[in-house]
Amino acid sequence: MSRSFAQIRFALMGTVLACGISACATLPPPTVELNDAQQAVVRASGADADQYASGELAAAREALARAQAAISEGRNDDARNLAAAAHADADLAHALSREALATAELAQRRAEVEQLQQRLRETTR
Repeated sequence: MSRSFAQIRFALMGTVLACGISACATLPPPTVELNDAQQAVVRASGADADQYASGELAAAREALARAQAAISEGRNDDARNLAAAAHADADLAHALSREALATAELAQRRAEVEQLQQRLRETTR
């Protein structure tokens, strides 16, 4: 008995679908995402986030540790999500730290301007 084109097409579509589903189920471990998250934590630490955004940096480190545990347990989807959360928390810590440093520098510059204005007023008397 010969197969019709419709039967062959249906069988081919089923095979493609099965291959697609199995490919999704076997994604490689998220090592790139984990490395990116680690670098983001290091970058935030280097920007004094321990001092200016300690809560956010602690959350990033906790998510990173949980991502590393998930990857060692073979829970790649969880590891990927946790690595993304760690990266986001570290980026937030970095931004908050940079903001705090910029605010402190602005306050210092304003104080210097005020001192110069005061000296100028004293010399013009």
